[in-house]
Amino acid sequence: MDSNGKPSTVQVVLLAGSSALTAFFYSVYRKRATTVARLKEAKKVPIDQDLKKYLSDIPGRCVPYAVVEGVVKSVKESLSSQFVDNCKGVIERLTLKEKKMVWNRTTHIWNDTEKLIHQRTNTVPFDLVSHDQAVDAAVRVVRPLDSAELDLETVYENFHPTVQSLSNVIGHFISGERPKGVRETEEMLRLGESVTGVGELVLDHNLVKLQPPKEGLPYFLSRLDHQSLLSKQESGVRVWRLLALASGAAACSLLLLLLWRRYERHRRAREEKSVLREFKEQQRRRLRELDVDEGAVSPAACTVCLSRERSCAFLDCGHVCACGPCYLALPQPKRCPICRAAIDRVVPLYNS
Repeated sequence: MDSNGKPSTVQVVLLAGSSALTAFFYSVYRKRATTVARLKEAKKVPIDQDLKKYLSDIPGRCVPYAVVEGVVKSVKESLSSQFVDNCKGVIERLTLKEKKMVWNRTTHIWNDTEKLIHQRTNTVPFDLVSHDQAVDAAVRVVRPLDSAELDLETVYENFHPTVQSLSNVIGHFISGERPKGVRETEEMLRLGESVTGVGELVLDHNLVKLQPPKEGLPYFLSRLDHQSLLSKQESGVRVWRLLALASGAAACSLLLLLLWRRYERHRRAREEKSVLREFKEQQRRRLRELDVDEGAVSPAACTVCLSRERSCAFLDCGHVCACGPCYLALPQPKRCPICRAAIDRVVPLYNS
């Protein structure tokens, strides 16, 4: 705090920052908690022969938020891996990332960073079918790239290191960036993979579709089963809750500290005013005992002897209220006659 008892700029910034972080963490926590609650309430619909009849009998011919577990099957054609033989799927994602080390001028260390160079995702229409091959039922997956949990398997990964010459090394040290190479990966959702889809299940012109749900609910396509997917989301909720609690505790602690310091400052100010009033009252009583007119006493007179001029400052309280002989006459431990604070040092004053 400053001399007026107001919080400093740093304290205000820290309090505002911790409060903003708390609000952000809490909003994410509430959103994740809502997602978990809706996942628990989602209706699990099996892929069987009665699926179409079940959907046609319910209002709107749809389940707003349903869980469907099935096996990936292509509708017409499939995608072949560009690097792995006999590897086919329905979603393929190719990614190129540059890895390099960047010099941090603040910490004076090299940090590893990654930069996305190129990414391409290919898809073909596909269905989720029952694990029982005898069941002739399928669910068409609509807009799979919109899913919040698109779980793809990495089928190929290769790192191409950068070949560096001496001149390049010198240039990299000067620029503060040292390229390490390019990482190339291929991810796929393979045929025959068990997938859990969570979204809106609707019967549209004799075709059962799983599509992104309305009302802002998340859309999931995961290789985990429903229970594992739910557990994963719950662990994320716990992390965000702990972050919100930690940042909230920090914000509350800082606020309480600022309020306590302000209270302590006001309390000391009241005590000093009370001591000063008591001192002035004692000074008036002494003037009456000495039969001295208060107006006849110089404002710069020593508050102890009322005759000599004040000639020393007491530290740490800073009061200038006594002359040298009266200071020496003070009993041990020496304390300021006005505020009763301990006198650590005495600074003599000279009038020129």
